[in-house]
Amino acid sequence: MILGMSTEAFTWFHVVLSLTGIFSGAAVLFGMLRATRFDRWTALFLAATALTSATGFFFHSVEFGAPHALGVLSLVAVTVAIVAIYTFHLDGPWRWIYVAGAMAALYLNVFVGVVQAFSKLPFLSPLAPTQTEPPFLIAQLLVLAIFIALGVFAIKRFHPAAKSPALSST
Repeated sequence: MILGMSTEAFTWFHVVLSLTGIFSGAAVLFGMLRATRFDRWTALFLAATALTSATGFFFHSVEFGAPHALGVLSLVAVTVAIVAIYTFHLDGPWRWIYVAGAMAALYLNVFVGVVQAFSKLPFLSPLAPTQTEPPFLIAQLLVLAIFIALGVFAIKRFHPAAKSPALSST
């Protein structure tokens, strides 16, 4: 039992949060590339990603490991993004700090998604049973390269018009 749920139910809850964070984060990234703020998508992305990272700490573990380190990094990135958009309203350097924090949080969520895909999907598991094999490393390097490129484009393009901090449409 984890937080009053069976381990299986809690795992599904965590997975749904993670996928919500990834898909809403993709919408936010799309908006950034168009220099458009999608405030509701952003709120969903930041909340789902923070909850994904936080709930990851509730899984049974004997010691602090790589998943915990990624969770801490993700929570730091999400916190930076939240402060940048909701406290500093993307003023001055907080615009690019927000983009960097949001993209780092999204990347870490996708990184874990790739790890899970290689460990759980029957057609990927044989390609990298220990996740040290070339297919896994190539996939992770490709994901990293894509996120670096999209992050650079987003920082260059995301100059949204000033808005009030209240949630707007989309």
